Amino acid sequence: MEKRRLLLVSNSTLHGGGYLDHCQAHISTFFGRLKRVLFVPYALHDRDGYACLARTKFNSLGYELDSIHDAEDPREAVRTAEAIFIGGGNTFRLLKCLYDNQLLADIRRRVLEDGIPYMGSSAGTNVSTISISTTTHPRSTHMGVSLRAHTHTHTHTGHECVLQALREGCVLMVEGNQATLLGGSEARLFTRGKPTVEYNTGSDLSFLLWSQNQI
Repeated sequence: MEKRRLLLVSNSTLHGGGYLDHCQAHISTFFGRLKRVLFVPYALHDRDGYACLARTKFNSLGYELDSIHDAEDPREAVRTAEAIFIGGGNTFRLLKCLYDNQLLADIRRRVLEDGIPYMGSSAGTNVSTISISTTTHPRSTHMGVSLRAHTHTHTHTGHECVLQALREGCVLMVEGNQATLLGGSEARLFTRGKPTVEYNTGSDLSFLLWSQNQI
């Protein structure tokens, strides 16, 4: 049984709403009684401003939030975190910073082996997958703690190419080997050579998950 627990959000803000307003109920359910969340703001240039925005939202939900860019030792911050939230923005900026700070393996270990909760939004969701190679960056691979395919990402399984696209407002909850589509929008699955398939809220998308043995 996989230990992973992930809350993967398609986007941080919906039109007419505030930051993470559309998924705040899911955030509260997901993090439960945890006290502190480690925030990774690397996807935006203004890390101080981004951390302030995220801290305000998480404080309103009853959680303390520490930003990894303030930590003297980012790797130690990951190793001691109760939970991790990687925010959205520029996926390539984010991925470069994660590589530069040697954090990918540490985050993957904490999520897959220790089972700490991981939340990603937009770019933070993308980097939880196996590949972002449907973007303009050729064949980038990274953490691989969750999906075989996701928003703006794809994977090859043998000769099969799979792309799971989450519309704005979608949330994917991963508990071990179970993945459930939440939120207020549908998701669309693209598979090479096959018709596209729409999935409604409540759909079981567990077939998209990687096991640790496959990564």
